[in-house]
Amino acid sequence: MASSSLCSPLKWIRPVAGAGIARRSLHEGPDTIEELLDRHLVKNTGKTADEEDELAERRRLTSTRREALALYRDILRASRFFSWPDAHGVIWRDVLRENARREFEEARYERDPEIVTRLLIGGREAVEKALDKLVETQRKRLAEAEEERRGDGRRCP
Repeated sequence: MASSSLCSPLKWIRPVAGAGIARRSLHEGPDTIEELLDRHLVKNTGKTADEEDELAERRRLTSTRREALALYRDILRASRFFSWPDAHGVIWRDVLRENARREFEEARYERDPEIVTRLLIGGREAVEKALDKLVETQRKRLAEAEEERRGDGRRCP
């Protein structure tokens, strides 16, 4: 019997002595139009247009931040392949990483979405272009080494 009283929601309500339930149904009609609107219309969630704009701006910034972080990680990954020194004896990997860090720090507080998008697209294109040149150079070196190897085999003393 205890389990059946728990299952019935009507038994959860305890009548209070001397207190009547002042509940009006819809067919009894409201006293005023304001009361009707207040009772039956969906209440405003409290979000204003400014709050919705701010929420949209946060989503856009979060997306932009993700793209920027992905680009930075790609730059770090790509820089691993540049292991030879420059004219001053500094390894290109370190030069590329320092330059990438400097450029990201310079653009850190940029808020104009158009400029941020341009920077991200330009950075992505620069990484792709550098890797393409690296691959092309490696192919040329391999082809030259293959020709040299073949040339050495043809020469007979």
